[in-house]
Amino acid sequence: MNSGKSIFAQLMDFLPSKAFRRCVKRYKGDYKLKSFSCWDQFLCMAFAQLTYRESLRDIETCLSAQASKLHTLLDLRGAIPSFIHISHGKLHDVNVLDLLLPEPGAFYVMDRGYLDFSRLYRLDQAGSFFVTRAKRNMNARRVYSATIDRHSGLICDQRIALNNFYAARDYPAQLRRIRYRDPETAKNLVFLTNHTLLPALTICALYKSRWQVELFFKWIKQHLRIKSFFGTSENAVKTQVWIAVSVYVLVAIVRKRLGPNASLYETLQILSLTMFETTPLHQLLRLDPQCPTSLDSSSQLNLFES
Repeated sequence: MNSGKSIFAQLMDFLPSKAFRRCVKRYKGDYKLKSFSCWDQFLCMAFAQLTYRESLRDIETCLSAQASKLHTLLDLRGAIPSFIHISHGKLHDVNVLDLLLPEPGAFYVMDRGYLDFSRLYRLDQAGSFFVTRAKRNMNARRVYSATIDRHSGLICDQRIALNNFYAARDYPAQLRRIRYRDPETAKNLVFLTNHTLLPALTICALYKSRWQVELFFKWIKQHLRIKSFFGTSENAVKTQVWIAVSVYVLVAIVRKRLGPNASLYETLQILSLTMFETTPLHQLLRLDPQCPTSLDSSSQLNLFES
């Protein structure tokens, strides 16, 4: 029941506050607290994140200024980040694979910047699957070729073994190599995977779904409210980025549960204009995003009411 709660308060109801406070207690976030708790800080910065509407500065530029990088593992089933790591700017992307706890049966789709055979073999031995692009200078020999339909865009579907001594030592098993001609770009793409049963075109489609990661970062650059950092320490930078991403995930969860017709961007636009309203959230988000004038102004709280 709404009970006269503001939109912001209703939105925060979706946040597991008890779990939040347990984490604060576990890591002593409120140690030597005087007045402003971790929960208060989160609420203040989350509110700013949702209502700040000026032109945005590229988050990557901000992170670069702080010599930091944002690494993200995106769950493609819901376009929600399932792993985030903020590192020093000098850390190579491939090293982040060492921080992952591989999930058996899961597919890890990555570009060739993450191609490291020892790390890929670790995924394989954990019962996980991967799909990535092969580098042009990869030295390998064909072991077996499967029958393909060339009209589908497939050029070959092969089992290969690595020839290079160090690569073969790091990945002693056979790999599956799929060559595919992209009809949209006319480029020949070479994919590597350790999954041998899925149709070749499905492997190609899995890699294409990686584009959602690019869309996620594009969305972050355009819509996360990080115009400037309020602190220059490592902890201050990480705190602000984490809260910004948490707000993104929270809104995505709310949108999924309430099922509004608006896109994630439109949902954020609606929320940014109505933080003080007392309309039930599920009703608000079912409004036509093209008709903001349909909002009932009588439900807007007056800051100057006695």
